[in-house]
Amino acid sequence: MIVSKFGGSSVADADQIRKVAAILKADENRTVVVVSAPGKRSKSDTKVTDMLYECDAQVHRGVVCDELFAQVSLRYTSIAKDLGLPENILDEALSEVGRGINAGLGPDYSASRGEYLSGKLIAAYMGWTFLEPQDLVLINENGTVAEETYGKIAAVVKEGGRYVFPGFYGSTADGKVKTFSRGGSDISGSIVARALGAALYENWTDVSGVFMADPRLIADAKVITKMSYREVRELAAVGFSVFHEEAIAPVREAGIPIQVKNTNKPQDAGTSIVSSREGAEDPIVGVTGKSGYGRLSVQKLLLFKRPGIRHLMETTLKALGITPEFTLTGIDSIVWFFPISQVAGGSISSIGSLLTNEFALDDVKCDSGYAITAITGEGLGKSKRLASMVGALIEKNIEVEFVNLGASPITCLVGVQEPQMQSAVAALYDALIR
Repeated sequence: MIVSKFGGSSVADADQIRKVAAILKADENRTVVVVSAPGKRSKSDTKVTDMLYECDAQVHRGVVCDELFAQVSLRYTSIAKDLGLPENILDEALSEVGRGINAGLGPDYSASRGEYLSGKLIAAYMGWTFLEPQDLVLINENGTVAEETYGKIAAVVKEGGRYVFPGFYGSTADGKVKTFSRGGSDISGSIVARALGAALYENWTDVSGVFMADPRLIADAKVITKMSYREVRELAAVGFSVFHEEAIAPVREAGIPIQVKNTNKPQDAGTSIVSSREGAEDPIVGVTGKSGYGRLSVQKLLLFKRPGIRHLMETTLKALGITPEFTLTGIDSIVWFFPISQVAGGSISSIGSLLTNEFALDDVKCDSGYAITAITGEGLGKSKRLASMVGALIEKNIEVEFVNLGASPITCLVGVQEPQMQSAVAALYDALIR
């Protein structure tokens, strides 16, 4: 069995849905499809999910959202008409959704209706069975998926059946609609694949796989042929839009491979994401960068002779709303890098004095304007090309703040000044991949 998930661009209009249908029919093993809400048809277009969030916001402000919801309804009825379905095929569902949003059922209910309506429409077009995630996917208070979810899904899917499953949402213990974070249809697809013991989880989008660098930074970036789950995880931690991080966990536990494919070019091989891979042939799979970091550096003679001092300082930072993402340590020093967005306006200058007073530190510096770049690959440690990395950066006059190699066996982190991030990614890509 293959579980196929299609993103918003893949179901944006009737032409795209026809492509989806053709892909599903091309392989009889594709028996379950997970669908998103219709995405943008052009750069100037608006995603259905965004319109639904705005509908909820209007209701929250005390305004009936009928006018805006009429645009949502038109989107679906137009697609239905273009697919040759009766224009009124979703009238009952649309009326129900409009009433629910205006009744103030909240942002989770409102946003989830994009996938719900998309699922209803595609099920009608394909002649497949619609499955309701609200009845099957139980989401815990902490946002994780309850274990009983997998048994519920497995119980309703029968051999020989064909099923359409809306992504992005489930329900809480009291039965209320609950959504995952944005991009959560990837999570839904992964959950369904694990529940059914799928041989493969296909993730169909508008690109022919995962690129070795952000194409906005490297226009001719190559597509990765194969990568491991942990390579995905490490790249995503430093801003790489590879795959929804939470969507990896269910299939990773079950050892189910993921294939990232292009709905518009189904003949392209795409990218395989697998449990493990040998790094000899392709030692490095990607270069990425993430900006917007602040840096907090503390020093004290015999710092680590005081038991638990690092934990105490990090607890203090947490109380200030700061959760460091990367940490460097020396014999008498700690350097934390954290998203500067975590710092309330103007308070960055007070962090140093607060820590100095509380922990009697010798020196504290707290500033912003940093970016972190990452080079990741299962064969990174044995790659001879890695030796050219620092030289490539120096040649481009890029100031290196730090190099962290060894904390992770497959990733090297390089800190740079924020304005130089794009240049640093380009230099690393040229030196290590091109």
